[in-house]
Order: sequence, then C-alpha cells, then structure tokens
Amino acid sequence: MKKIISLGLCLAMILSMVGCSSSKSNGKSFTFASELEIVTMDSTVSDDGMSFNAMHAVIDGLMGLDKDGKIVPAIAESYKLSDDKLVYTYKLRDTKWSNGDKVTADDFVYAWQRIIKNAGNYAYMLGSDGAAIVGADALMEKQSNGEALTDEDMKTLGVKAIDDTTLEVKVERPCSYFDELMTFPCYYPINRKFAEAQGDKYAKKADAVLSNGAFKITSWELGTKAVFEKNPDYWNKDAVKIDKLTMLLVQDPKTAAANFDSKYNDFAIINSSLVDKYKNKPEYKTYSEGYLFYLQLNFNKDTIANMNIRKALSYAIDRTDFAENILKDGSKEADGFVPTGLCLNDGTDFRSKAKDFTSFDLAKAQEFLDAGLKELGKDSITLQLLYGTDESPMDQMATYLQNSFSKLKGLNIEMVATTKKDRIYNKQKNREFEVALTRWGPDYGDATTYLNLMLDGNANNYGDYKSDAYMKKMDEVKASTDMSKRFDQMIEAEEIAMNDYAVVPVFEKGSSVLIRSNVKNLVHRPVGVPYTFNYVELD
Repeated sequence: MKKIISLGLCLAMILSMVGCSSSKSNGKSFTFASELEIVTMDSTVSDDGMSFNAMHAVIDGLMGLDKDGKIVPAIAESYKLSDDKLVYTYKLRDTKWSNGDKVTADDFVYAWQRIIKNAGNYAYMLGSDGAAIVGADALMEKQSNGEALTDEDMKTLGVKAIDDTTLEVKVERPCSYFDELMTFPCYYPINRKFAEAQGDKYAKKADAVLSNGAFKITSWELGTKAVFEKNPDYWNKDAVKIDKLTMLLVQDPKTAAANFDSKYNDFAIINSSLVDKYKNKPEYKTYSEGYLFYLQLNFNKDTIANMNIRKALSYAIDRTDFAENILKDGSKEADGFVPTGLCLNDGTDFRSKAKDFTSFDLAKAQEFLDAGLKELGKDSITLQLLYGTDESPMDQMATYLQNSFSKLKGLNIEMVATTKKDRIYNKQKNREFEVALTRWGPDYGDATTYLNLMLDGNANNYGDYKSDAYMKKMDEVKASTDMSKRFDQMIEAEEIAMNDYAVVPVFEKGSSVLIRSNVKNLVHRPVGVPYTFNYVELD
C-alpha cells in the first residue's frame, strides 16, 4: 500500500509580538536589517544564511513552512512514498514563475543536476550525507576524479520529470528527515530556459532571478539593500499580508540599532555591547540562533596532531564566562559538537542523551600542555589563531581565546585576522592554518548535519581529521533503518570524535534582536533557512 505523507518538524520557533508602534515603514511594509550581505540568489551556489533568507522569500521548493514553522507542502501539492520508502512521487501545483512560465517538474530536475555539475558547496546534500538520491555519490566521485559529466551521466541521477506536474525522486536508503531537506535551498527549482539565457549573470542581480514564491525581488544593491514586493501570482498569496519587504544589508549592529530607534527599520540584530542598553525594553528579544562556534584544528601540523596540545586548548577555555559575561546575548557553553535543539521524529533532543565533553580547568590545561611540549621536544610553541573580522562575534571570541591561551606557560599565540571569505576559501581550504575559529549552522534537524563535517573527505573537514572508528560508526548510521538504534549510533559517533578532540566546541550562539512591537508571525528557525517572511503581519 502507498501512503500520503506530511511530516512535521520539531524544531520551530516563532517571534510573535503584538502591540502598537509607529514606523516609517507604511502599514504593509517590513524592513529587516542585517550585518550580512546577499552573496547570490543562485540556489546551486549559495551557502550562506543571508542569501538563503533572500532566496526563501522569492522561491518555494517542494516543501515549505506554515506560520508555525511546521513543514507543509509548497510547490508539491502532495506526494506518495513507496512501501520500501525509496521512491517519492510528487504532484506539483499549478503555479507560475514571475515571467509567466509554468513551474514544472523539469525545473527541479535541472536545478538538482546543475548543483552537481557546478560542484556546489551543498551538492553533497544530494548524496549519502544528505538525501541519498540515487546516482548522486557516483556522479560527484567521477567529477572529483577530474572527469567531465556528460548529459548521459546526469540521467543517472535519481530525479525524473514524468510529466510537467509529476516529479519522481529515487533514494538509496530511507531518510526520516527527507521532508525537511526538501525545504532547503539546494533543492529549490530553477527555470532552465531563463537560467541558460542569463548565463554567468544568472541570480547576480534583481532582473536575473525569477520568483515562484511569496515575493519578487525588484531591486538589489550589493552592500546596501534589496527590495521585494508581494508576488500577485503566488499560489498562497492570501497568506501574505505585507506588500513590501526591504532587507538592509551590511549594517553593523550599532547602525542597525540607531536606525531602529529612528524607526527606519522594524527588525535589527544587535551585539553584546548593546545588550545592557536595550535588554529592559519590550522590543528586545533573545533566541537560539542554531550556530555552533568551534575551533577547527589542522591535523597536518605537528603541534595540532599532538593529542595533549589539543586537550590543553579545550581545557583552557572558560566557555560559561565567555557566553554569559562577554556575549550576554543568550549564547551558552557548548557541551559537544552537536548543539542543543536538534531532534529526531520523536522529539528527543540529541544533547539531552549525549555526554558532556567540555570542561574548564586551567591547571589541567597546563598539565596537558606540558605533556605535549615534552612529547614534541620543545620548551614552547607558537600557534596561529585564524579568524574573520567580518563575522561577528569572531573578533570577541578571538580576543577572549588569546587571553585564555596566553595564561598557559609555554604557549604563544599569533593572531591571524582576515575576512570570512579568505579564511574559508583560501587559508582553510589550502590548509594554511593551525587553529581556525569557525562556525556551523544546522541545515536540517538531525545530528548528521554536524557529524558529517568530521567525515574523511567531507568538503568542510579542512583540518583533515581522520578516524577509521569514526568512519565505521558513521557508515552504520547511514545504513540504519531502526531510528532508535540510529540515534544511539550517532551518540557513539560523536563520542569517538570528541574523545579524539577532532574539533574544540566553544559556544552555541544566541541572538539579541530588536523587533517592532507591532510585528507578528516572523518565523525564525535555528535550523535550515533562518527567517521566513511570508506570514509577517503589522498590527
């Protein structure tokens, strides 16, 4: 027997405030301020949260979110899942792109093939580390071996347009969080004819991207702002209550807060330096941002390859002090690599069952450092601390860690300040670092969104951590169809990596925000795309 599925998500959070306030925005306009840039609107290339926010405003995938943050059908009106849970057959709604073209099953086929051809940063999520779509791993392996992918090769990917309104997706193994994956931007559709006509200009400016979602992007000035207007042809247009959405870009928190006070924006993220000023005001809110900030360690370096050196770094960090007294924004110490708030279908929080792997003990840290120095045959070492100055609060974290590590006799710290782009795509990618301050946000509500990062061969494993025991345990996780057993296997996998000090978790990021008291139904989720603007209302 085949069955119709509609899977809910246990990770959802709504910022919903009711009241009266005045704003320079008119009654049907909402202005959102961010310190980040929209890098691209191409779902096969993008890998940053702000670009996801913008794409999510204009493009619907197969599945979407309701105003409570629950997963619901979007472009897919419904779907059937085969008895063996290996074949999804989606029936698409009758909906249009903003150029008048019909949204078809081929738009999904083209987009999913395109992300693999482009070797996009999220291409791996189509493979066994994500949805496990048939043929995805083989295609990516062929590509990694330097072989060009042909049109015939791409036909081996398990996604097929049966007709304009019927999409078939075949997977290698059952996936309990498949519905949630279908809300993520790397699975969004792309109009083949339009994208190919735009060529290299596709999705790099306002008139080079199409909408099938709640809003259309009408203007986009890099580093300044992007403006969106309600899409009159949106299939769910009655749910959209605002006519205009404005995103103010690359605004530092002080500027965003000043603009909020001047009623120039309706929402602003602030940093720890502003918390005391606003924390007693009704417009001030805090919530979990979902990001884990951690130290990535380069195992290619002799110093880092030493277990005792890694232990010394971890024990030297007073995570609670940093989160509560420095950040003061709702952040909290990290107890492991998988943060709190991730859950499986039964709602179980991974962190509630997993062990705690972090502790502050400066005396122990010194003991570990002394043992490491002895093993290395050195009296002292200098470690480089790499961080991006344009990715708040990395600068605060870097300064705090420098002070913490400098308390250890025999350890010198060299600060390497750069940009986020240079940190990731140059220094980390080329293994030109020792200790890098980095972060990761969950792409979907399952612990593997973090655990996969430590797999040998994962594109984000810049430290080249390698463990046969870890790989074996993660293979068991991938093969498991018993959800309870799989949960235990993931806990065991994390323990292997944390006992190896594969990375050093530091804190789970909270956010302090200012939101106009007449705003309700701005959906925030600490997993996947951060913000959904479709249901925003202004009282």
